[in-house]
Amino acid sequence: MSALIEHLEGTNFQKSRAFSPAVITQGGKTVWLAGQTATVDEAGQDISGNFDAQARTIFALIDQTLSRAGGTLANLVTMTVFINDPRYGDSFVKIRNEFFRDGKYPASALLTIAHFARSGMLIEIQGVAVI
Repeated sequence: MSALIEHLEGTNFQKSRAFSPAVITQGGKTVWLAGQTATVDEAGQDISGNFDAQARTIFALIDQTLSRAGGTLANLVTMTVFINDPRYGDSFVKIRNEFFRDGKYPASALLTIAHFARSGMLIEIQGVAVI
């Protein structure tokens, strides 16, 4: 049985920040995604300290993981995003919009933290998908 995924309509603010207030699912299988980071891109280039490149690479890697489970980023129903500088928040929202162009955003939390496990990391994304 495939999942039925419904995104509740967001307020203008929620839409401007590229997240849904809630996502309702029925059926399907739940995929719990480990936190994903990236300090090298898919071509093997060093992207340490490059926030935009890390965010885009992480979304691509999450999509690849979901593909292995039978889904896509469209199946992502919630994400927790960790950044190390609040000034990256607006950049993250713009990048998330690139990956969810249809406006069906996952529910989300965006947190600023002091440190990551390795030097050069600026962002980590953890999520849950229903396929």
